[in-house]
Amino acid sequence: MTGTTRNAGRAAQLRALGVTPAVVDVYDAAALRDSLAASGARTVIHQLTDLPRELDPARLAETLARNARMRELGTRNLVAAAVACGAARLIAQSIAFAYAPGPAPYGEDAPLAIDAEGTRGVSARGVASLESQVLDAPLVGIVLRYGRLYGPGTGVDTPPRGVAVHVDAAADAARRAATRGRRGVYNVAESDGNVVTTSAQREFDWNAAFRIDAVS
Repeated sequence: MTGTTRNAGRAAQLRALGVTPAVVDVYDAAALRDSLAASGARTVIHQLTDLPRELDPARLAETLARNARMRELGTRNLVAAAVACGAARLIAQSIAFAYAPGPAPYGEDAPLAIDAEGTRGVSARGVASLESQVLDAPLVGIVLRYGRLYGPGTGVDTPPRGVAVHVDAAADAARRAATRGRRGVYNVAESDGNVVTTSAQREFDWNAAFRIDAVS
């Protein structure tokens, strides 16, 4: 298994997890393609974001614009590399809190807030670009719309208000989607009345209560 990072200082951390590190910038399309080809991967899991560990509210617009660029251009380069290297499946991280206002709970067919003003619209348009690129690619493209993450390593200990998902359960959804499931979009969140999650439960036998400690 190969894991990418653009920070060479994190290579040792990946090795400690049993992952072969590949130091590459997703905006360098040629280097990304070469790195993916060298890995021999048939399944690609896209968890790319460009968010700081600590979000500065004063720089929110700048941060979300940078993350939207990652979702659009970073996804474009990764999809192209995956197709060029003959990958069969691509699982991509999206979000389950970019829906346009409407009656809850939101199913995966509910419209995204692409017409919203300000940062909400910027973020939703980045999400829409990511999702359409993954779903239109000539491979099995699966989009996982995560709730707001909480749990170890996220800086958030309890479920955030609104759509939430524990980081262990989110990772388990990606693990399951790597070997099963049809092309499509799936909400991956706790059942709190905000979004419908029955598709992920049915397609992947996914459970929002999954925790790593419970199976270790």
